[in-house]
Amino acid sequence: MISKETLVFDSCGSIDSPVGPVSVYGRGDAIVYLEMAHEPASNSNRSPVVESALSQLAEYFAGKRTVLDFPVAPKGTDFQMAVWREIARVPFGETITYAEIAAKIGKPLASRAVGGAVGSNPVALVIGCHRVMGASGKITGFSGGDGIPTKRWLLAHEGIASRD
Repeated sequence: MISKETLVFDSCGSIDSPVGPVSVYGRGDAIVYLEMAHEPASNSNRSPVVESALSQLAEYFAGKRTVLDFPVAPKGTDFQMAVWREIARVPFGETITYAEIAAKIGKPLASRAVGGAVGSNPVALVIGCHRVMGASGKITGFSGGDGIPTKRWLLAHEGIASRD
């Protein structure tokens, strides 16, 4: 799994949000990692792509934006990339299940592996892994911010009713 500790980036920055600090890490002209954490990233070297990402994220959290379209460059296995492409197709306010993703990528028995790929998503919110639900529509896991409470907030922010 990618972590900011193993990441090569040349710019970063953070904003405060209703789910705590949100930090983005850029390399060149793309964001390579987005983190919802307890400690914000340094704001000392903010490239244009980092500035754009932070501005869009602020608009998203303020309810003024439903699409985050700053450039991202996630790195993963072919399987992870296929899963992330499917998640990226899920629009604001809608959800998909792990099983549906598995079927869409041609691996209908791979729901558990899909879950692993979802948890490894390096650019949460842009690739909206919070929109992935269990088969019965229940919230399962979430690795961003404070976990399930953060996912619950993000879903409510997008007008999605959720069940634990």
